[in-house]
Amino acid sequence: MDFIIDKLVKEFGIQEKYIRSVIDLLDEGATVPFIARYRKEATGGLSDVQLRDLYERLNYLKNLQDRKASVKSLIEEQGKLTEELSSQIDAAETLTEVEDLYRPYKQKKKTRASIAVEKGLKPLAEVIFEGEFKGDIKEYASEFIDEEKKVNTADEALAGAVDIISEMISDEASFRKWIRTYLTNKGFIESSGNSEERTPYEMYYEYKEKVNMIPSHRILAISRGEDEKVLSVKIVGDEEFILNYLRSNLLKDNDETDPYIEMAIKDGYKRLIFPSIEREIRNELWEKAEEGAINIFKKNLKALMLQSPIKGKIVLGFDPGFRTGCKTAILDETGKILTTETIHITANSKDQVAKEREKLKAMMKEYNVEVVSLGNGTASRESEEIIAEIIDEIKRETGKEIYYVIVSEAGASVYSASELASKEYPDINVSLRGAISIGRRLQDPMAELVKIDPKSIGVGQYQHDVNEKKLNESLTGVVEDAVNTVGVDLNVATPSLLSYVSGITPAIAANIVAYREEKGKFSGRKELLKVKRLGPKAYEQCAGFLRVMESKEVLDNTSVHPESYEGAKKLLSILGYNENDVRENNLQDIDKKIEEVGLSKIEEETGLGSITLQDIIKEIKKPGRDPREEMPKPILKSGVIEVDQLTPGMELKGTVRNVADFGAFVDIGVHVDGLVHKSQMRDKFVKHPLDVVSVGDIVNVKVLEIDKERGRISLTMKGLTN
Repeated sequence: MDFIIDKLVKEFGIQEKYIRSVIDLLDEGATVPFIARYRKEATGGLSDVQLRDLYERLNYLKNLQDRKASVKSLIEEQGKLTEELSSQIDAAETLTEVEDLYRPYKQKKKTRASIAVEKGLKPLAEVIFEGEFKGDIKEYASEFIDEEKKVNTADEALAGAVDIISEMISDEASFRKWIRTYLTNKGFIESSGNSEERTPYEMYYEYKEKVNMIPSHRILAISRGEDEKVLSVKIVGDEEFILNYLRSNLLKDNDETDPYIEMAIKDGYKRLIFPSIEREIRNELWEKAEEGAINIFKKNLKALMLQSPIKGKIVLGFDPGFRTGCKTAILDETGKILTTETIHITANSKDQVAKEREKLKAMMKEYNVEVVSLGNGTASRESEEIIAEIIDEIKRETGKEIYYVIVSEAGASVYSASELASKEYPDINVSLRGAISIGRRLQDPMAELVKIDPKSIGVGQYQHDVNEKKLNESLTGVVEDAVNTVGVDLNVATPSLLSYVSGITPAIAANIVAYREEKGKFSGRKELLKVKRLGPKAYEQCAGFLRVMESKEVLDNTSVHPESYEGAKKLLSILGYNENDVRENNLQDIDKKIEEVGLSKIEEETGLGSITLQDIIKEIKKPGRDPREEMPKPILKSGVIEVDQLTPGMELKGTVRNVADFGAFVDIGVHVDGLVHKSQMRDKFVKHPLDVVSVGDIVNVKVLEIDKERGRISLTMKGLTN
């Protein structure tokens, strides 16, 4: 474990005591959100993102140590483990290096070399490889002729010996490491292709880029093109340079043996070493790209989950369609369904459309709709025009302002047909459930999005190409962090939302809801201990993330953990406040009073750590606060912009819908997301778009170019205030 801790300290630049604390807490069963929020003193204030990175690396290093022990044991069983080899294995820093060292001792399937060994040719190979033989090597090889073993001539014996030497060269860990490093640093990845039909891979038909320079999105694109049989891909390097390296290490200036070693070098490199290392480099590139794609998806998903909700509004969820009509659901301020209806306003006769349009208008007026949440799928453009017209008419007739927001409907159809949706809305048609989801995504994005498989939310880059298990684990962690960052209302949360709370399993989430349905609303956090299977450990992990607005204990509606209630109340007392002051938000002079008393004295008297104390002060200033309120609000619209109205130089405001390695896709309200390439984000160099924007950001952009034929809009953020 000391080796692992030393590595983590060096790699992360975190003090050893904090690394050890994190490992101990994880071993005790603490979750990442709990450690990030409530054990800041023990970790030096590490964020949830840092903790998850640390956790992943910790697992890799543990697996590395386990594999080292396993490899040493397997070599020991063969009686071939030397002190030097053991030290080399201990010093290996990657699984690849460990496997290189194990390679000569690994039980192989039948190879040309193993067949030659069975024919008794290993002593001949060893004599040649040593390079000290004096005499006629062919004459010596004739001693290995054995008709029974099918070695009929000296040339056949020498050929078998070359096969053995080829494998010996291929199995030498130091050679493999040097060649892998050289090809990684100096080699190129090349792709070629040819297709009579247009494909997305045309730029890669004659493409070449350095292995150590190619970005993740190009690796993924090339790999997908290869999988679809459109591209051929290979790694290339200076073969003669590599062969000369091997020659300098293997040839002995022996005219008798060197020609055979030369043959083995060429054969070993072309047949064994290069194909193997090419696969390894391609795999490493893929893993790097996969990690990059997953990281982008994680950051995009977290930003999407933490989008600001539109609260206290009556919302019309609108799922557009043609033949089967548009599905609508009107929701009250709390998300309760007031009515659902299928409206045919996009694909009928003019008379029918006029009637349906009036029906929609009457519904909006009857239920006092304030915001329309319009899905961005099929028929969205046509629906938007009609909704904008209706909004304008209602304003003229009543003076009432109604707005609409274009909402991504990715995953809504997946959710609608899910078992969860069936349980939530057993009496509502599958097709109408999508409209409910679209409406609620505006009212509370996080609570609705947790019901959907994160892969279906549509904010990734090549997410369908990456390892599904790895992606699921990473995205689940992101959703957990988002849910626990915001906190959950214990008395209204669904099982889906509760199951992402620290320490709560799906089974416990179901038990919480069952308890709530049987006993009524929770009166406070402590009542959680009465829930079946929710013991003290689970309570410790989850309590601080669950809010009980109805509780007599005002701190139950904050992120202050019950373990800190005593300290928090001492804090209030020291400053001359009581719990009613917190409840009535009567703490206007708190900063001044803290300054008068002094933080160090407050820490001493309350027994609270400095970071925890700061968190508690922030919470009691605004109990029940929602951190998402600090995020940009969705753009509310009342009119339509057509693509034909766009002109180069036009300045617009838009919402970032997705971020990739090469840029950000921005919704400017024309149903074709414009691309801001990373080179157009700032006047200075931008390493990655995520350094500048996140999903959900509201940005000012300028139109650069409109390509109507290909449905592409190029945008810039340069020279604009953002």
